[in-house]
Amino acid sequence: MTRRRATTLMVISIVAGLLYSAWVAEFFLDTGLDPAHSFLSELDAADQPYKEFFGTADLITGLLLVLAAVLGLWWIRRHRLTTLGWIALGIFGIATIADSQLPIECVAENDPSCPVEPSGLFPQLHHIHALTSTIAVFAVFTAMLAFTIASFRYRSMPLLRTAGTAVLIITSVATAWLMIADNLPGEYGLGIAQRIQVGGMSLYLVVLGASVGRDGVRWT
Repeated sequence: MTRRRATTLMVISIVAGLLYSAWVAEFFLDTGLDPAHSFLSELDAADQPYKEFFGTADLITGLLLVLAAVLGLWWIRRHRLTTLGWIALGIFGIATIADSQLPIECVAENDPSCPVEPSGLFPQLHHIHALTSTIAVFAVFTAMLAFTIASFRYRSMPLLRTAGTAVLIITSVATAWLMIADNLPGEYGLGIAQRIQVGGMSLYLVVLGASVGRDGVRWT
């Protein structure tokens, strides 16, 4: 892969990672949601004031990830693990696009008329948005694992072997926290767990981009 192509992939991945962390803007906007207990999908719910901003950020992120996946498969010499990583990244992008186009209808915390399932869970857990979000999470974890393992097996991308591994571990811990706490009674900071999880995903995209930009020419 040429230096120009490596730089292009780097820019696309880093911009996608930064856009996927657009939820950080909630700390500067009056969303009416408690970050400690709300889900990120509520930020672009159909009845939210800043739905266009958060929804558009997700849409552009998804498009960039699909582009990165296509270029990665086209430009970088294929190995089994890296091929899996780029394909999973593309699926993550498609699922993120779907997330942006299929938001939940309302937020129960702010809208008394918003239907809540008998289980008491937030409505997004019973919406098609939950399916697209689940696919996105599985896909990005597959990509993160594939690229990280590839960096060890093929002795390439030292940044992925160090920073990438650290980010993967932190993101995995946050995901475990989210999945376990979601099935327990009481409040366990689900919103905090999800924000750490998604923040880790965003950071991994940045690390991946930086790794490709720095060592992509030698990734053979």
